[in-house]
Amino acid sequence: MIDVLPTVLTVLALAGAAWSLLLIALNKPLLPLTKLSWTLVAGLAVLEVGLLVQAVIGVVALLGADRDIERWSFVGYLLGPVVILPVAVVWSAAERTRWSAGVLVVACLSVPVMIVRLGQIWAGHA
Repeated sequence: MIDVLPTVLTVLALAGAAWSLLLIALNKPLLPLTKLSWTLVAGLAVLEVGLLVQAVIGVVALLGADRDIERWSFVGYLLGPVVILPVAVVWSAAERTRWSAGVLVVACLSVPVMIVRLGQIWAGHA
């Protein structure tokens, strides 16, 4: 696995959560797209691409690994953030109140948690 990628993804996810909190504080919904929300959506798109890269690298590393790890949990933690983030963006776009960004806060904060757990599983911790 690439060592720096989980750190970059964690920083991007925390930045997305902070930006979403800013939208909540300013009482701005995600849609219609303004400069603030457009920046958030672009950042989340970059995060999603990074999560897809991590998933591909993780599956390839898993197929080549000869260590004893919980394979299904590892794949689940690889694919979980890849699915959660787009669902949260769609859900947030459907919500027309200031709390639409709240969905993004929860989704963005779940990404670092899943990345940490992914690292634990890869290291062999139960």
